[in-house]
Amino acid sequence: MSASQTSDVPTLLVKIFGKDRPGITAGLFDTLAAYSVDVVDIEQVVTRGRIVLCALVTEPPSGLEGDLRATVHSWAESMKMQAEIISGLGDNRPRGLGRSLVTVLGHPLTSEATATIAARITKAGGNIDRIFRLAKYPVTAVEFAVSGVETEPLRTALVTDAARFGVDIAVVGAGLYRRAQRLVVMDVDSTLIQDEVIELFAAHAGCEGEVAEVTASAMRGELDFEQSLHARVALLKGLDASVVDKVRSEVRLTPGARTLIRTLKRLGYQVGVVSGGFTQVTDDLKERLGLDFAQANTLEIVDGKLTGRVTGEIVDRAGKARLLRRFAAEAGVPLSQTVAIGDGANDLDMLNAAGLGVAFNAKPVVREAAHTAVNVPFLDTVLYLLGVTREEVEAADTLDVD
Repeated sequence: MSASQTSDVPTLLVKIFGKDRPGITAGLFDTLAAYSVDVVDIEQVVTRGRIVLCALVTEPPSGLEGDLRATVHSWAESMKMQAEIISGLGDNRPRGLGRSLVTVLGHPLTSEATATIAARITKAGGNIDRIFRLAKYPVTAVEFAVSGVETEPLRTALVTDAARFGVDIAVVGAGLYRRAQRLVVMDVDSTLIQDEVIELFAAHAGCEGEVAEVTASAMRGELDFEQSLHARVALLKGLDASVVDKVRSEVRLTPGARTLIRTLKRLGYQVGVVSGGFTQVTDDLKERLGLDFAQANTLEIVDGKLTGRVTGEIVDRAGKARLLRRFAAEAGVPLSQTVAIGDGANDLDMLNAAGLGVAFNAKPVVREAAHTAVNVPFLDTVLYLLGVTREEVEAADTLDVD
């Protein structure tokens, strides 16, 4: 029976609640089957061993409603549960136009923050249709299905105040495209890895402090990236090329990086990196992590020594966005179905070009400009923004892959 056909048909909302155990759902519908009712809608939630099962069904044939009510209550009592039956017309009321998914990450997720978020959604004109927990560790992640307000106004209402709530919030449009996002591209330094690669090289050249100062200014957007890159690389002149292997061994992956990439790959995503760092490190990461794409600057090496110069096209702020588009074209993925992750000012063009731009433990200027921000030190929490649950992450680990 279609939604239009049930719009004015008498219906019964049957609610069962109590201690969960096997057989409750089957038992309820076995009981209802004796009255030849049709199922219009079903919802079931289990929290800490307590079940709430709701079944919206058509009214039974004339004269049988009283018997149905008595039988359901008797069955519920035999199961040591409670039942409530409410008469009405038709299906659930239509949801308002504009549907979004609001993902909230808390570490912890407080009741105060949850109350504030719910109030903001209501004030923006939205209605919370459903709430679902995606994960309980390493952060608490919950997803609100919201209708009645367009995605962009809702994002503006929620994301700008996320830091004040003490949580991270992502707002995306609901629909099949969310599950169809099939390319994730991320920055490397301070995103995929915990380090700034040029600072690792600088430590071997004895100029770590000077390089770090220039790097920080560039990431804050205070210096032109290309100029700062040339200035920093010049300080590495004369280093022996053997330092490359040492730096590779010193690189520390961000917590959750392997889980993020492994899960994305097993779910069918393609994954790439773009970096203002160096191919001497990103090529190694590509091989180690099974990445599909990788592009960075290249340190020039002549006669076994670093020359203090880079070769080829510079990967800067504009270059990262250009590479995102190129990777998407090669992967056959529309730009609207890409995800970009980064932390610095030189990631902004890439974050804004992607369908979903995620600022990961980013500088304030980046957090304010990106679609959403993650401010916990676990890179795999990005999976929750894509609607992937912790259970799916763990299930993906059991899959055999080539």
